[in-house]
Amino acid sequence: MKVNGVAIDDTFAEAFGMSGTGLVITADTAKWARIAAETMCGFGTSVIGCGAECGIDREVPAAETPDGRPGVRVLLFGFSPDSLLPQLRNRVGQCVLTSPGSACFNGLDAETTLALSAGPRFFGDGWQTAKRLGKRRYWRVPVMDGEFVIEDKCGLTTDGVGGGNLLLIGSDRAGLLETTEAAVAAIAKIPDVITPFPGGIVRSGSKVGSKYKGAVASTNDAFCPTLRGATRSELEPGTIAVLEIVIDGLTSAAVASAMRAGLAAATSIGTAKGLTRISAGNYGGKLGQHHYHLKDLLA
Repeated sequence: MKVNGVAIDDTFAEAFGMSGTGLVITADTAKWARIAAETMCGFGTSVIGCGAECGIDREVPAAETPDGRPGVRVLLFGFSPDSLLPQLRNRVGQCVLTSPGSACFNGLDAETTLALSAGPRFFGDGWQTAKRLGKRRYWRVPVMDGEFVIEDKCGLTTDGVGGGNLLLIGSDRAGLLETTEAAVAAIAKIPDVITPFPGGIVRSGSKVGSKYKGAVASTNDAFCPTLRGATRSELEPGTIAVLEIVIDGLTSAAVASAMRAGLAAATSIGTAKGLTRISAGNYGGKLGQHHYHLKDLLA
């Protein structure tokens, strides 16, 4: 089918079950809350090599944060709770504890929890103190600009989804990037999802496996314009670029809403900036338990 001149493939995005958690990082100013959050999310694009997929979900106004200061909500996803624990310890300890004026709180209400403070609180070298407010416990760690406050536990879900995706295909590289940026901006308005790659966009889409021993993934040659004619290509003549948006969410419904928003934003621009087609990446339905059919998202 076509929407505003853009061909929509009759295909689906195949995504995987993930474990996820959320944190609220605050600071004296919104600027420094975002700096701490962005630093923590660094090198958090794909569990293929990063240990966790991380991103900023939204800004949190001071009226909604535990300490009444401006904040940012960060989401982290991994294949299992056990894989998330060291990521929390290292990312919070190295990137949030170190950031001026920062504090770190639970950002996901859930019955199951992870030990958020395990690791960072021990930086206090015995000077750290605990305080309970209602049902929530916090640690106060002395640092050179005062105290780093961190909540003891953060919520955990095992119903998260990683790898929802859209492939935007076009005949103008710069224009395609603009269109994909607009789709990412629309997805950013959807709660409980992140787009973990740089600027929300990945140009190096992958397939499972490789000709080289030990490599678990390799370039998606079927969607590489320079390999058209040399491999089993999925691209028509005139295509010069493909950009992918990868979406992780705390629920399957959130991922579906995000994909729907991205599709709507891209097709509203249509072919004006070189977008010719939208597809999605899957593995024939054999690996991931979550399937998002593009035609259903357009209905």
